[in-house]
Amino acid sequence: MPIDNFTWEMLEHEASRINSPEFIQADPVQFPRRFSRLEDIEIAALLSATIAWGNRTMICRDCDKMLALMGHDPYNYLMDRAYEDLPDGNIHRTFFARNLRHYLRGLHEVYARHGSLQEFARAIGADKSEFPSWHLVDALNARLREANGGADDSRCLPLNLQASALKRINMALRWLVRDDGIVDLGVWDVIKPSQLYIPLDVHVGNTARQLGLTGRKANDRRTAVELTEVLRTRRPDDPVWFDFALFGIGVGGIDVSKKS
Repeated sequence: MPIDNFTWEMLEHEASRINSPEFIQADPVQFPRRFSRLEDIEIAALLSATIAWGNRTMICRDCDKMLALMGHDPYNYLMDRAYEDLPDGNIHRTFFARNLRHYLRGLHEVYARHGSLQEFARAIGADKSEFPSWHLVDALNARLREANGGADDSRCLPLNLQASALKRINMALRWLVRDDGIVDLGVWDVIKPSQLYIPLDVHVGNTARQLGLTGRKANDRRTAVELTEVLRTRRPDDPVWFDFALFGIGVGGIDVSKKS
């Protein structure tokens, strides 16, 4: 179904309003923004996005706690393998120290071999894939498995890539790839903003359905892909810019079902 001009204009307006410096202070994007070195930014982005589910205040509290455990020096903490001495305990909801250790063992191998997550993405050809985030996670899961004696851990990264919308990784990639000088950092050049996919969560999905951007009920990979394709018809070079509008409307509880 064609999207009317009113809907697009409303989304443009809301995205412009929400994509502001004020957004940063209540969002986990604040944590990679604390750093200037690429490696620190990448690790903070990946880990902060990994635990970004649930209440945003709790997410930010626990991201801060996790970085404190790493001495606010994520790259050196990782390369020194200091995570092996990490005491057992809860990081965020059902994500525990054992899950963080599992994740960091795999990331250690990535950084030891490639120097950065961006160069790993380049080496595996993520930029040449139609679905860069899913391609990247598939390769990362292989590294995590290899570094942990063949064991998988779905608390770190989704394992069912045919079904998962990869909301958290798509959000981390939005931070790393988009660069409009406002919220996102834009420190990567291996993937273009046009290649990104919408970070699809319950808020984004509900708003998209209210606006007629998708008729699918599941917040899965197929919906993320189809919704992004719709957004590309308006902004082919930067479709996930609309994430600010779709997420902000959903979190704000704005009723968009009755347009006039």
